[in-house]
Amino acid sequence: MAETDIGELPEIVDIVIEDDRWEDAGLPAMAERAARAVGEWLELGEFQIVVMGCDDARIAALNAEFRGKPKPTNVLSWPAIEFEPRAPGTRPELPEAEELGDIAISYDTCLREAKAQGKPFEHHATHLLVHAILHLAGYDHVDDEDAETMEDAERSILGKLGIPDPYLEPET
Repeated sequence: MAETDIGELPEIVDIVIEDDRWEDAGLPAMAERAARAVGEWLELGEFQIVVMGCDDARIAALNAEFRGKPKPTNVLSWPAIEFEPRAPGTRPELPEAEELGDIAISYDTCLREAKAQGKPFEHHATHLLVHAILHLAGYDHVDDEDAETMEDAERSILGKLGIPDPYLEPET
């Protein structure tokens, strides 16, 4: 059976580019690849997300408005549905909504973190996208057990994309 070209599949990510550097970095393809990988791993079926590529000023304004933290962050997510409480460390129920939610990702913070961690920009950005999409699917890292469950999911998904474990300390 021949491999399906991503161009042949319907798009599941609606992209909003507010910072042109994201276009040059390939955010549309990165986000689509990350969304497909998460969707396959979770067996989500059909779904849609919106990803906005922005800069530190824009994400700081969003962070202030929605989280009361007037400073830049790497990525923010807004799930379309409320999730039921669950036991710490358990996987969330799969969302039934086709619209999972929205994500904003800052080029400036992503670039700064990738450089500081000695990681390729695309690997770090893809990790942040996978992380945010998992939030849209009900994952969180409020406590240690939930963080471990979410990080295990990230490692598995990123591994399928050929991206090394983002939580390993780089060798010096």
